[in-house]
Amino acid sequence: MRHRWQIACALQATFLLVAACCTTAQAQPLTPILVAYAGQNETAGPMWVGVERSTFKKYGLDVRMVQLRNGALSMSTLASGQVQYNYGSPANALSAAAGGMRLQCMASAVAKIPRELVARKEIRTLEELRGKTFGVQSIGGGFWLQTMIALDQLGIDPEKYDLKMRILGDTATVTQALGSGGVDATVIPYSFSEAAKRAGANVLADIGKLNFPYQGTTLCFLRESAANSPDQISRLLKGLVDAVVLIHDPGAKADIVEILRKAFRFPKAEDAEASYKVLTIMATIDMMPDPAAWKLVQKVTAKINPKVAQVELSQVLSPAAVRSLEESGFLAEARKKLR
Repeated sequence: MRHRWQIACALQATFLLVAACCTTAQAQPLTPILVAYAGQNETAGPMWVGVERSTFKKYGLDVRMVQLRNGALSMSTLASGQVQYNYGSPANALSAAAGGMRLQCMASAVAKIPRELVARKEIRTLEELRGKTFGVQSIGGGFWLQTMIALDQLGIDPEKYDLKMRILGDTATVTQALGSGGVDATVIPYSFSEAAKRAGANVLADIGKLNFPYQGTTLCFLRESAANSPDQISRLLKGLVDAVVLIHDPGAKADIVEILRKAFRFPKAEDAEASYKVLTIMATIDMMPDPAAWKLVQKVTAKINPKVAQVELSQVLSPAAVRSLEESGFLAEARKKLR
């Protein structure tokens, strides 16, 4: 009898110890992380999904996205220390580096440009774009960069074609300007080009079908900041990888579509579906900084900021964090889930 009582006491003590440990783990505060961004389009999708589906919290991080008006302002917020990370255009990163900012850019979950070059219904060929006005969000930002790379890959020299870039705002605003005649053409995601086509716009080129090295929106931090913590960076990237895995999980489609519908306030269900298609095309867990892709960005950005050509990419690109996830087997396990 005494033996049973001792066993019961031991089991109760073990239960209380486990319960106490679990309570302590649950009470462990999440590390707050602020990430600045500007592009209100699908490039922000992997981060939005990570926040909404709590993939970052799984690794102890309370990530909040801070939207700024444009990429330059987003980068300035990072420089001032108001946020720990910037999730933005590599063009803005290179311009900031050219200006002396000691940046480290570690990962990009965007590997495609699933956009179309659309123009007013009166414009039917690329040749007819001469002298016309393109709508962009800002000069040097992600929208502008994808537009310039698209034109570069189509063999269109903006100077020789006498193209004008008109700064309007986010993707929705630019799309509306195309419909109202405020701009003649633009390069927008499939999700927004669907609405433009319904309004009579012509598709002059499908950029998503062109083959060239590309990396888009990238996570960057200041070299001397507290954000330069291998453990924190690893946890942030694990949350981002898990978010991308969810994006490609058919079982999570309804949730992802709803996240996009709310973010863009799409009035039609088919537009949210098109946005989901864009996100699945561009989102990747192969996030290692690609020098070939960054050289293309450098070439395009140097046209508006010659100092960018002098930036040593090896001083900006930081592959260590992604390499660590490869070596640990984390990315290999994530790839199995994508099959």
